[in-house]
Amino acid sequence: MTPPLIGILGGMGPLGAVDLMQKMIEETGAASDQDQIAVVCWNVPQIPDRQRALAGVGPSPLPAMLKGIAALNRIGATRIVIACNTAHHWFDALRAASNAPQLHIVDATLAALPATGDGPAAERITTVGLIATQGTLDADLYQSSLAARGIACIIPSADALQRFFTPGCYAIKQGRMADGAALLDSMAQCLVERGAQRLLLACTEVPPALTYGASVHLPVCIDPTRALARACADYWRQANGVAVGLARS
Repeated sequence: MTPPLIGILGGMGPLGAVDLMQKMIEETGAASDQDQIAVVCWNVPQIPDRQRALAGVGPSPLPAMLKGIAALNRIGATRIVIACNTAHHWFDALRAASNAPQLHIVDATLAALPATGDGPAAERITTVGLIATQGTLDADLYQSSLAARGIACIIPSADALQRFFTPGCYAIKQGRMADGAALLDSMAQCLVERGAQRLLLACTEVPPALTYGASVHLPVCIDPTRALARACADYWRQANGVAVGLARS
């Protein structure tokens, strides 16, 4: 039997892959180094900008992403995850080019949510504010799947995306954590003011930014990066005879 090995397609941006690896360690519950998830990460940031590509003003990132998938397959990854929400726009093409099945960030996020109707009515998730790139929003990566579970999405206005999200996202990519955190916190506050019960952090720059410097008034956040880390941990345990994982083969 091939030993389990998680391959991470990263670099989009690099901090997102690092955040995913950190959360994989936290979610594994290992008793020793030897119990931790075996991981190989293609954290090569020379991938064309996904937002610019989807806006029609930049080259496609797909060839560079396919290069990463090929490298992860060569090294023997048994499952592959993509440390970028927007990059899931190309998920089907990446899956088709891979020998290893890929775990999907939306599947992982939905699996981490409580089932509709569970728990007291006051604690049920009915409305989320979606913090994401315009490309992720346009691709309907999350909205329809959440609607099918009875969860409505509040999406950022064009003005809020331009004023807060986009510059905040790129500030994080440039290593300006304080600036990025302040801008993304303002983005979050806009959604809360519009009635968001929870915030869904559907861009891998956002969770580390809000961890770095978030308002104390933000509601509980749904972190797809952590959900994906949990799916990786589930797969790892299942491959070692303990639990059940998620995969789109």
